[in-house]
Amino acid sequence: MSIYSKILVVADINRDDQPALARATQLAAQSKSRSHILFFLSIYDFSYDMTSMLSSDERDAMRRGVIQQREQWMRKIAEPYLNDDFDLDVKVVWHNRPYEAIIHEVYEGQHDILVKGTRKHDMLESVLFTPTDWHLLRKCPTPVLLVKNAQWPHGASIIASVHVGSEMPAHQDLNDKMVEQLLCLSQRLDAMPYLVNAYPITPTNITVELPEFDPTTYTEAVRGHHLTAMKALRQKHGLAQENTIVQQGLPEDIIPQAAKGLNAGMCIIGTTGRTGLSAVFIGNTAEHVIDKIDCDILALKPQGYISPLDPNNTK
Repeated sequence: MSIYSKILVVADINRDDQPALARATQLAAQSKSRSHILFFLSIYDFSYDMTSMLSSDERDAMRRGVIQQREQWMRKIAEPYLNDDFDLDVKVVWHNRPYEAIIHEVYEGQHDILVKGTRKHDMLESVLFTPTDWHLLRKCPTPVLLVKNAQWPHGASIIASVHVGSEMPAHQDLNDKMVEQLLCLSQRLDAMPYLVNAYPITPTNITVELPEFDPTTYTEAVRGHHLTAMKALRQKHGLAQENTIVQQGLPEDIIPQAAKGLNAGMCIIGTTGRTGLSAVFIGNTAEHVIDKIDCDILALKPQGYISPLDPNNTK
């Protein structure tokens, strides 16, 4: 079964070119089965709801008129991306919270992936994420692909930021999921796959508190553990050693460096799945990595993640 056959694409109302739609059609065209793309937009204008001179029916008629205009605009800008390899529909809804409307549509349409464009920050040459982006990264149950540029880089690679040092089943399952997505997407986008892992630097305070502590031996032991775990992961999925990178340092430093050095068009990251109040966080490491990467980001949730916006979630 091929992944991503039902794709939800969020339209960017501020531009005629649509990087997210370009990437989605690229994925759909390379799918082994026929894919379906829903080009989606959530709109809202406070003034339409506050016009006291109009009746509720008149306000509804005005909203329907705005929705129809946007649907026509979306069909027009979608025309350059259409071909016979996939089906495409357009949908516009009236909602004052875009991320809630988007996630509601994810559930209602049972979509496999959400694709949305991001803004590029001209000064820092990095991706600038909007509040809606962060809400989607934290709360969307499906994989979220945030797209920077419509054009896929020539000779690009795709990297997966795996956490091989952990022996927790949840982390290991997420690593497997990330590698599976990496291999599938690399084939569909004609890119070279890489696994990247950062292992921690020896804390300096340990050598002060424990004079008999040997930092060199400790560092080599940690490195050896991560190399062994990376070898097991790559062999499990049939990847060569030259397609793996294990380096000492913070993930928020190592991952962006690797992405730049390998000409990455996409970085796959795992986000921590939490419920309740902690669901507002996706994990400090992931947030810091995302802020520094200048390419597409594919964020995956762990197995069993339950969104706080899940209509079946009664908590």
